[in-house]
Amino acid sequence: MINPATEWAEDMVRTWLERRVAASKLDQAAADRAGYAAQDDYDKAAAEEWVCRTLHATDYTATQASFAKRIKDLIGQDTYPVAGINDDVRFERHVRGQLRKLAKMTKANAGFDNLLRYQ
Repeated sequence: MINPATEWAEDMVRTWLERRVAASKLDQAAADRAGYAAQDDYDKAAAEEWVCRTLHATDYTATQASFAKRIKDLIGQDTYPVAGINDDVRFERHVRGQLRKLAKMTKANAGFDNLLRYQ
């Protein structure tokens, strides 16, 4: 699971999570202004914010193995409680998608250096 070629950088991961929270808030605001047609975009951005905020709030970013275990535990949850979303099923689908994306990034230890808003 751990890639010996590159070293785990906790600071880079935490910075990436912070930037993704900020970007997802901007995406939610844009989708909210767009109205009914952008409800899926709102739920997707809310899911990304929830995932990044949940992972950033804990100390699991210290090692690659603990971060991967936390992601796996979150994927195994049945529900993801959050208020203010449009469709629970769609939100949960987006949460699981974000978690799978992060699991792949964590396994490869790559992608956390991309701090751009649009990825």
